[in-house]
Amino acid sequence: MGIEEQKEEREVLESIFPDEITDLSDSSYRIAITLDLPSEGHGDEEPEPPVLLLNVAYPETYPDVGPHLDITTPPNAPKHPQLDVAEDKARLLDALQPTIEDSLGMAMVFTLVTTLKEAAEVLVSDRIRQAEEVKEIAARQKEEVENRRFHGALVTRERFLEWRDKFRREMEERERRAREEEETEDRRKKGGKLEEKRLTGKQLWERGLAGKGDEENTDGDDAVSAVEKLKVDG
Repeated sequence: MGIEEQKEEREVLESIFPDEITDLSDSSYRIAITLDLPSEGHGDEEPEPPVLLLNVAYPETYPDVGPHLDITTPPNAPKHPQLDVAEDKARLLDALQPTIEDSLGMAMVFTLVTTLKEAAEVLVSDRIRQAEEVKEIAARQKEEVENRRFHGALVTRERFLEWRDKFRREMEERERRAREEEETEDRRKKGGKLEEKRLTGKQLWERGLAGKGDEENTDGDDAVSAVEKLKVDG
């Protein structure tokens, strides 16, 4: 196919893509391809459909050899969350190679445009579906956490024994602290001294302390009563 045949293909393409095709030179042009994608469920925040630019340059021996191809995006085009041409270009160009090999010797640009559109739409649609699946998994996990929080954890024998031991340790610790606080309060009230143990009558008698301090006030029958009381106590 010579220059005339290349021009003929270019004219056919212009009739198919009147608003999408733009000449770059006598032997090169680009075609804008708008992808048709499923809704992502964002409502008013739905991203604009991505647009790819297939840049085509004819070598002298085209179509006996494939055209020179490149994929870009329009200047200042908003970036789609599931498509990055800079990262996905090689993958998309590789998807065109089987079509080029099967179409050698024939005009192939229209078929290449169709193949690129389908490959890009499948790529983005798969990513949208995967993103939705991740959201659904996260939502289910969150719901499961809420359900466990509402219904409580399943009580097994091991969990019960563990809880019981922990509860007993906590109660013992509380009792110990309460005793310590009570003893501390008693010492504070008594000037920091513990209450002296009261001696029995026998102990007082053996230590020679019986009657001391009370001798002046104890005589006669009162003295006898005091002695008898000490004997009883002993």
